[in-house]
Amino acid sequence: MAFRGWDKLPIRIETGETVEAIAPVIVSASRATDLPAFHAEWFMARLRAGYVQWRNPFNARQTQYVSFRKTRAVVFWSKNPAPLLPHLSEIDALGINYYFQFTLNDYETDGFEPGVPPLAERLETFRQLAGRIGPERIVWRFDPLVLTDRLTADVLLERIERLAGALRGCTRRLVVSFADIECYRAARRRLSRIGAGAREFTPEEMDEFAARLVERNKDWGLELSACAEDSELAGIAKSRCIDGHLLASCFGDDGELIEFLGGGTLFPGDAPVSAALKHQGQRKACGCIVSKDIGAYGTCGHGCLYCYACR
Repeated sequence: MAFRGWDKLPIRIETGETVEAIAPVIVSASRATDLPAFHAEWFMARLRAGYVQWRNPFNARQTQYVSFRKTRAVVFWSKNPAPLLPHLSEIDALGINYYFQFTLNDYETDGFEPGVPPLAERLETFRQLAGRIGPERIVWRFDPLVLTDRLTADVLLERIERLAGALRGCTRRLVVSFADIECYRAARRRLSRIGAGAREFTPEEMDEFAARLVERNKDWGLELSACAEDSELAGIAKSRCIDGHLLASCFGDDGELIEFLGGGTLFPGDAPVSAALKHQGQRKACGCIVSKDIGAYGTCGHGCLYCYACR
């Protein structure tokens, strides 16, 4: 049966008013901003309050209350989750499951990510997080892959290889994505300012890069996937960033979560449940299951030139 929407329930907000809120089982925090890096304190305050008010990024007058009462899992997206690390024990105590999509790129010399901490510092944060929650609950993203006059496929592969060596034992998965530049006018404009000739991969270049990545991965042993790519890439699976399979394997003792995911049937090879829960609001090639994102565009301080959410 296809997903029919989140349960709704009444909540009392801080003004004393009672309002209707959706009660998602899975929360995304967040595709729209680096919530762990810049809004960790805000997130914890809202978690303690039990709800958050979300505003539609495409219609500022449309708002929605989101209750955490039925939330069983949070997927965190971040390039620098260090500010959230001191709060993980409190999240654990609340009985909320979580894993991280940790974007760790090496663009220090290219100027694409002006606001991220130094690479060595981000690597150390990754290691600390892996030591705290285990490698199964951290997905490493090299995202996106951008070509320039000097940043060739060879260079990108060398950088990924160095990071894979530095992260050995800290993660089980690597997700890549190929930059979409032409369809995002603001990103195209920002990238053009640095005069590096930034461009997208051609389909032929994507195929060649994927084949070379698969070959190098024989030394790393990571599960490779590509995010929201329409084309098939040999040896690389289609990514499910909000991943029911990963949730089931990591948090199989959470009866409420497993019931939502399909009553215990959602394990590797059981794709039909994922299909039933597919997030219809994402791109067609996206493999994510349903979640409620609670972030806001234009609130991330990293200032990444390629980012669709940076305004």
